[in-house]
Amino acid sequence: MGLVSLISKLGKNSSHSTSTQTPYQAIGGEKAVFALAHGFYDIMESDPAAAELLAIHPQPMARIRSVFVLYLSMWLGGPNEYEKQFGHPRLRARHLPFTVTPKLKEQWMYCMRKAMHQHVKQEAIATQLLAALDQLASHMINSPDN
Repeated sequence: MGLVSLISKLGKNSSHSTSTQTPYQAIGGEKAVFALAHGFYDIMESDPAAAELLAIHPQPMARIRSVFVLYLSMWLGGPNEYEKQFGHPRLRARHLPFTVTPKLKEQWMYCMRKAMHQHVKQEAIATQLLAALDQLASHMINSPDN
């Protein structure tokens, strides 16, 4: 299920039938997105299963963490500060300078699954978001595994 379908479904389940609740709102807004984004990077930095993924990230990662919070906020239907500051995400183009293999994509999803299950308490929403993120992460692959 894509993010647009998820937004539509959340709107139908909302207690306010005239408004649509975004995934950003459904998971808890700013605090939840901040926790999810930072949880993702905490896992990447501490879990040996993500060692190769961590190795391709510039250190220190404070800037990447803050940019990811902005991106996730926008992607989930929250404030659009990312686009105001950086323009259209053009994620594939922004990732082309890096070798993104299926193995690295799986490490990325491993970290995101762990973070999602730690910070998004609504299991159905977490599952739907992970499915949408898996599609997005697959689109970033630009090289086969070696």
